[in-house]
Amino acid sequence: MIFARGTDEPAGLGRVGAAFVDSLRAQTGMNIDTYAVDYKASKLQLHGGDGANDAIAHIKSTVSACPDTQIVLGGFSQGASVIDIVAGVPLGGITWGSSLPPQYVDNIAAVATFGNVAGRTGGSLATQSTLLGDKAVDMCNPADPICHAGPGNEWSGHTEGYVPGYTAQAASFAAAKLLAGSSQHLPGYGATPGYGPVPGYGPAPGYSPASTGYGPDATVHGPLPGSGQQTPGPTSSPVGPASPSPGPGYAAEVH
Repeated sequence: MIFARGTDEPAGLGRVGAAFVDSLRAQTGMNIDTYAVDYKASKLQLHGGDGANDAIAHIKSTVSACPDTQIVLGGFSQGASVIDIVAGVPLGGITWGSSLPPQYVDNIAAVATFGNVAGRTGGSLATQSTLLGDKAVDMCNPADPICHAGPGNEWSGHTEGYVPGYTAQAASFAAAKLLAGSSQHLPGYGATPGYGPVPGYGPAPGYSPASTGYGPDATVHGPLPGSGQQTPGPTSSPVGPASPSPGPGYAAEVH
């Protein structure tokens, strides 16, 4: 797995990335290595293109060393924008960097973003990327002001609203992609996972399951229960121990 952390998080996968890979390992039983995208995740958000270049360079070197490698891409907050660039999704109508060369697309098994600012304009990586859209899921908590432009937003919906509910659901999506064509199946799901509300989560006011952006192939919504008003600030630091991964600078792929 290659994952780009959120704004102001220390180097590494970040809290969301760590929870995502832990859940994916648990659901697949696979040996999944991780690579933390090397970029400055500062508040000014000027280095997304650098992060995309780093992710693409790692994809290229990994595929060169192991052509059959299957890779899962992911990003949270500003890191989601890094993955948007890799997937060729313009941000604000502007192309911020080079996208992944098409010859590497077959090595990408799945893509998952969390709190992706592209969602505020009604678009998403899943619907806008011609390269990777059919392999992607965008997770947006409708209490998250970064990806949701409607009412009911609270800053905690962004900083605290994705672990464990949305990371587990994204892992189910990625697991189904990784296991496609394999004799291995997800427990309780069969060949592909089912999707539904995250336990303890319900639709935001004014939304229905038929609304645009709902379902397994698009942005998946669900409000954060018990959220309270908080002063906007940077993405929270990782909570708890990091995932049992080799750490930043090590390859992230599935063999």
